[in-house]
Amino acid sequence: MEYISTIAELNKVRNNLHSPLGLVPTMGALHHGHLSLIRRAKSENASVIVTIFINPTQFKEGEDYQAYPKLIESDLSILRKEKVDIAFVPPVAEMYPHGFDSWVEVQKMGHLLEGASRSQHFKGVATIVTKIFNIIRPNKAYFGQKDGQQALIIKQLNRDLNLCVDIVINPTVREHDGLAYSSRNINLSLTERNAATILFKSLEKARKVFLDGDHNAKRIKIVVSELIKCQPLAKLDYISVADAQTLQELTEIDRPTMISLAAFIGNTRLIDNILI
Repeated sequence: MEYISTIAELNKVRNNLHSPLGLVPTMGALHHGHLSLIRRAKSENASVIVTIFINPTQFKEGEDYQAYPKLIESDLSILRKEKVDIAFVPPVAEMYPHGFDSWVEVQKMGHLLEGASRSQHFKGVATIVTKIFNIIRPNKAYFGQKDGQQALIIKQLNRDLNLCVDIVINPTVREHDGLAYSSRNINLSLTERNAATILFKSLEKARKVFLDGDHNAKRIKIVVSELIKCQPLAKLDYISVADAQTLQELTEIDRPTMISLAAFIGNTRLIDNILI
């Protein structure tokens, strides 16, 4: 595995890689969800690049950018074991050099849900993903369904700007009790970790209500909200029952739907979703 930290270095070796080239963009603190993406990328491509970059522009003021887990040596050890071709780990100044002043923004979808709760979040995501796609020029790029809104936005971005990358979305990878793997889970105390299972339990309750024949979005939101309220360490940010392609809120579930939520467990904000 080659460790590369500058765009100039990457340009020197990029054309020596065999095609197709798979890309797994990450913010580090690698877990089993990331491993599922890396292993799928390796199975479907001749070469694989994994990026590790904690993107400061997708955090708003007061969020946990400084506290976001930074485990670079552990991450690199994992990538060596997985035998990826290149770990691209640029510093912030490499991706946002002095004078940087160009941004990419997805309009409607970028201002819903996470975009409403975290202003400018998807402007930062869209900009850095576009930069990484342009730098690496992958054939395929791999993302997780756990960040469901982000996956849809990246698909929109890729389509609208003709970036010509095959976007692959992998199913959410969960721990034995249903908690979705997330780099932020490391910030949970043991008590909070146990409390965090309420997120998936509430989504599974919503699925059961739907399968039992109640397709009313408002009632399903109430079921989720009431269950989360029973967990004293949890504070719900939002619950959404929306079209799985546009994220427009639904009155009745009459098409493929994403039920998604965000909640604070203690001071740690987590997201999750299911598709029905």
